Amino acid sequence: MFGAFYGDVIGSEYENACTKDYDFPLKRESHFTDDSVMTAAVCRAILNNGENIGRFGIRKRAFEYAAQYKQYYSRYPHAGYGSMFSRWAKEKSLRRQFSYANGGAMRAVPIGYAYDDIEQVMLQAKASCYYTHAHREGIRGAQAVACAVFLARHGESKEHIRKFISEKFRYDLDYTAEQIRPEYSFDSSCEYSVPPSIVCFLDSADYESAVRNAVSLGGDADTMACIAGGIAEAYYKNIPEEIRRFCDSRIDISLKETAREFDLRYNNT
Repeated sequence: MFGAFYGDVIGSEYENACTKDYDFPLKRESHFTDDSVMTAAVCRAILNNGENIGRFGIRKRAFEYAAQYKQYYSRYPHAGYGSMFSRWAKEKSLRRQFSYANGGAMRAVPIGYAYDDIEQVMLQAKASCYYTHAHREGIRGAQAVACAVFLARHGESKEHIRKFISEKFRYDLDYTAEQIRPEYSFDSSCEYSVPPSIVCFLDSADYESAVRNAVSLGGDADTMACIAGGIAEAYYKNIPEEIRRFCDSRIDISLKETAREFDLRYNNT
């Protein structure tokens, strides 16, 4: 999980102060955001109940995910959430929202680790979006990220991952980060931000280059680096020690403990 957390931290100071510089400096002010908080919430939901579900079990499972979203929001209410999600998280009721933003995708990395069948990964990703990102684009983005992580951790080649995600989710991934960087701009919708986030991993040579690709597009830097970093960790199975040292001190201890517990159970590689 730390690959997602670290991407979030590194990108946090470039979300509003966007950069196109691949060699951007790591900023002392960097911090964890809602991306890390909600990723931890998904980890906790799975740790509490990691059982498989069927198609008729989505709603019940969705309640468990949503309960953790609300609980983690209450613990970290100032982590930079969107206004739509904040209103939902504060409500006592549990109504559905049909957001097509990338909030469901940014927290989907744990799902790709926890389940050993790709159809189950798809069902869990859908359940994780049921109450907050029920728009078809919100679901598609979360499923694509979770499936990319699943394939990466199982040792599939980048070309296989590219082909699978392109065909299954009808995303265009036939470009490089360098090709789109000059014209790319901020847009937090899944359709616009998830495919480039996956490309940033596909176009990388290691964990750090995946995160640098994502931040230097000049878009939703923390979320895109969270996604690219989560997939990259699953694929490369290594994060540079200097990045670990820089980011660890900027993440709340409770979030780190949740990530460590999750990694111990599901990420033993």
